Amino acid sequence: MADSRGRAVGLPSVPRTRWWAAGVTMSLVLLTLLAPLPVIGAAPQERHITISARSFAFEPGTVRVNRGDTLIINLESTDVVHGLYVDGYGLATQAEPGRPGQLTFVADRSGAFRFRCNVACGNLHPFMIGKLVVGPNLTWLRAIAATLITAVGAMTAFWKR
Repeated sequence: MADSRGRAVGLPSVPRTRWWAAGVTMSLVLLTLLAPLPVIGAAPQERHITISARSFAFEPGTVRVNRGDTLIINLESTDVVHGLYVDGYGLATQAEPGRPGQLTFVADRSGAFRFRCNVACGNLHPFMIGKLVVGPNLTWLRAIAATLITAVGAMTAFWKR
């Protein structure tokens, strides 16, 4: 049944509520994903990191630091001569058992950078790769926030009384 303007009359208000909840949810998700955030990170500090290289692997395999930190990386090798080359920074060092190598630099570029062995150390040498992550991972945090907002919005929109 319709009124004089052609609008439906007598329909329950639940669909209107669902559309409103869906619209608010979508707006909040878009705001979470696209809004510029003021990046307030920790104050730059000096970090001493020891990376052990052996059997075609680095330990730790992933290093996370804040942008602006001064990194002092000590490379230790326990089996053969290994190298450490940081992609994106163009820095390298070498270590052999009993003679560690050292890199010192300021992590002034945000992002994820590979570090890898740059000395042919054996058959699996090409797979000896690690990761340096500089700065807060805002993409991941935004994705988590958007997922939570979506879940709450879906529960609100489809909740049956």
